[in-house]
Amino acid sequence: VQLVESGGGLVQAGGSLRLSCAISGSIFIRNAMGWYRQAPGKQRELVASIASDDSTKYADSVKGRFTISGDNTKNTVWLQMNSLKQEDTAVYFCAAAPGYGLGHPDFYEYDYWGQGTQVTVSS
Repeated sequence: VQLVESGGGLVQAGGSLRLSCAISGSIFIRNAMGWYRQAPGKQRELVASIASDDSTKYADSVKGRFTISGDNTKNTVWLQMNSLKQEDTAVYFCAAAPGYGLGHPDFYEYDYWGQGTQVTVSS
């Protein structure tokens, strides 16, 4: 199973970016997937997740600004990031829990991780 992320980059505060994550090699039709981020010197934290039933979960810091979405089978997941702030600067990681049941996995329940994509928000 592989996760391939794309869409990171440099953007000014107030701008937008759209991250994509494609999962390949999964034998499951539906996957639970999430986006995490890690800033220098900080722990990796959940940004947003989408369950197999399409329910979504967001960190309080990104509610109303970020939107997670996926195709029907969750083979591809997107993270639309609007109104970006400097504090959103981090490496963003895609995570997948193939075959996960209903609900949102905890950090340790994600089986696969992408390589990470850098998002830098300038002032």
